[in-house]
Amino acid sequence: MKKPAPFLVYTVLRLLAFLVPLAILWFFFPIFREYWWLAAIFAALIGMSISMLFLRTPLTDASARLAERRESRSSGSQADADAEDQAIDANEPGDDPKA
Repeated sequence: MKKPAPFLVYTVLRLLAFLVPLAILWFFFPIFREYWWLAAIFAALIGMSISMLFLRTPLTDASARLAERRESRSSGSQADADAEDQAIDANEPGDDPKA
């Protein structure tokens, strides 16, 4: 079975780290129904804390995957640039050392 994309896994876990505390605050504490913006702030702080404590491995996997993709793109463009430089150097006449 194919392994899911690390960036997708990390994104889903971060959303859950925000939405679960938001739902708990919303349903179990009636004051947050009136002050929904305060519940959102607290849920964001709780989600950020959960993310920093427990989601280090998915973040590392997602970052490594992004770096790997960037490296493969830059190496391809670098090879193309090197080929162009060689073609230009081959077509230029050599410098005359007597001049």
